[in-house]
Amino acid sequence: MYESVYDFKTFYNTRIGRIVRRVLQERIREIWPDVHGLSLMGIGYATPYLRIFREEAERVFAIMPAGQGAHDWPHEGPNCVALAEQAELPIETNSVDRILMVHNLEFTEFPKPALQEIWRVLKSNGRLLVVTPNRAGLWARTEHSPFGHGTPYSLTQLTHALRDNLFVHETTEEALFVPPLKYSTLLKSAGFFERYGRSILPVVAGVHIVEASKQIYASVDRGSGSTVRIRGRGVFMPKPVPNNFNKDKA
Repeated sequence: MYESVYDFKTFYNTRIGRIVRRVLQERIREIWPDVHGLSLMGIGYATPYLRIFREEAERVFAIMPAGQGAHDWPHEGPNCVALAEQAELPIETNSVDRILMVHNLEFTEFPKPALQEIWRVLKSNGRLLVVTPNRAGLWARTEHSPFGHGTPYSLTQLTHALRDNLFVHETTEEALFVPPLKYSTLLKSAGFFERYGRSILPVVAGVHIVEASKQIYASVDRGSGSTVRIRGRGVFMPKPVPNNFNKDKA
């Protein structure tokens, strides 16, 4: 069971872990090609995928769940990791442009308050990128990787969970088509599996990668002097006319 942050760290130091990191980094970068001037937060165990943004984003940091522990990151320079309860993030409201969630949702006992807290700290029009194991994929059935632990999601379950917590679904990608085997020949062919798997057998992908946004729609106050015209059929009221019945009778 992946109960400690060091279990994740050990996995990413293996050959298969390095392949997974490279594959998912490429897919994440495709979805977020430009983060110049943005603040980016990782939650869960997202540090293997944050390094690619460090020289570009204005600020990059990570939150690791209190139940799993934390370690310093990056190896060089000041520490950019904090340990926190997922429903009580030490982050200001509406302060983060991008949030990357990896190895998190499937291990969360109470996903609703965790997603609500992420919605709180995300800026309006900000983006959340969630990476979760695909319950129909092979990686959800292997115990030698973190994707085989926790609660995997179907795509429908994942999009509904986001929608129920006020997120707007933007993009869906599937990744990790290479079989979860430790044979070096297969691992060397990871690029081939990724290139053709997404178009031939997307259902067996190891993970879902779903992007969602935080949208806040302003309401129109009737007493605010709004000049917004509301289209619709007019309601015609009868026009009053003088009653001349008694005059005609006289």
